[in-house]
Amino acid sequence: MSLPSQTTYLFISGKNWKLSLAELTSYFEARNCTFKVTDFSRTFFTVKIENPLNASTIDDLGGILKIGEIEAFLPTSLLEEAFLKENKQAKEKVQAIFPLSDLADKIPGVSSGKSLFGVSVYWAAETTFNSAASTIQRFLGSKLKDELKAQGKKTRFMGFPRDRNQPQLTPVEVLKKGLVETNAEILLCIGKNQTSISTTIAVHNPFEFQKRDMEKPVQRKIFGISPRIAKIMVNLSQCREGKVFLDPFCGVGSILLEALLTKARVIGLDINRWCVEAARRNLEWLTNEYSLKDTDYGVLQGDTRKLTSKIREEVDCIATEPDLGPALRQIPTAPYAEKIVDNLRSLFNDFLREAYEVLRENGFLVLVTPYVKTRSGKPVRMNIQEIALSAGFHPVKPYQKPFFSENKPVLPLSDASSFIDVDERHKIGREISILQKTA
Repeated sequence: MSLPSQTTYLFISGKNWKLSLAELTSYFEARNCTFKVTDFSRTFFTVKIENPLNASTIDDLGGILKIGEIEAFLPTSLLEEAFLKENKQAKEKVQAIFPLSDLADKIPGVSSGKSLFGVSVYWAAETTFNSAASTIQRFLGSKLKDELKAQGKKTRFMGFPRDRNQPQLTPVEVLKKGLVETNAEILLCIGKNQTSISTTIAVHNPFEFQKRDMEKPVQRKIFGISPRIAKIMVNLSQCREGKVFLDPFCGVGSILLEALLTKARVIGLDINRWCVEAARRNLEWLTNEYSLKDTDYGVLQGDTRKLTSKIREEVDCIATEPDLGPALRQIPTAPYAEKIVDNLRSLFNDFLREAYEVLRENGFLVLVTPYVKTRSGKPVRMNIQEIALSAGFHPVKPYQKPFFSENKPVLPLSDASSFIDVDERHKIGREISILQKTA
């Protein structure tokens, strides 16, 4: 795949990197963007994109912490020589390759006082830079400070607290210090074969996610889904502006809110009358809070087992979290966990058959199924692939798509069609599957 006019970007991943990478590729694919993933790891992804990326893209993503525009590359082997083997000549070569002048040019001077800049270092898990990362961070910061001084700019290098394990600024620190607006955070990302130097152009804003989580009028904490996961699911369904989006187990509307922010036409369904009214209130709140124009949404009461009697039109995409079982006070035994999953199987079976009828051909369904921890340590899961296939759906394997260049995913990642999302405190986690209706 040739990209005639391309820019290379760096994406810093959230904690569930596999889910973040699947979301990112689904997001670009849905918007017919020509792109190629040239490198990926547990902490960052490198992507070549045909057209320049709008910094506001990060607001559309749930699994990305930072976006950087790459200024230069250097061989990781050179960093190994310089900082792991303490080779002085290699350090000089590193300094010569660093685009210090270009980085300094972007950081504005101030008429009084000193401007602030920072450096964050990330590295792939398969590299051995954990012990040297702070040294590299200080080295680059010192050399950049010298360059800024040579340009007549008074600056201060932002350091870290002593208890900081990794030399990385958090999104909140970058936001509060205004480092995006001043092009003043530098990202050094060390991959297995090559290392990139980037300027941060966007950071994740946790305060907006917190607002949609905690400030919406009606909440349901026990069975709630976070805005971050809801947004990821919406993107995995390839929802975008103008699409018809359905959540047939909408609860208080957490997934519907994220879909409405894409300017899709949003439809919710729930069997519980209280949930229907709650979702409507929350959607109205979002419309007013974010000053959304020309929103189109509706929430209906009904049983998803009879979905076709409620949804009379074809929908483009579905993302939903059905019932995952009872709220558990403690981790169950394996037999009890099996019973929980077995009791839900008929619900999922009936739902998938109904969903197949209302979803357009080639449309995507993103579905959460239970991932139940057990005292034996072996989780109990639902074999949703088998149920989906019998209903006519086909599992989507994101890492088998032609978006990856030389550094292709290998087994078992390349064969993945579902992703686990579970916190330590949860007894029942989520398994998120991507399904497609194909002829």
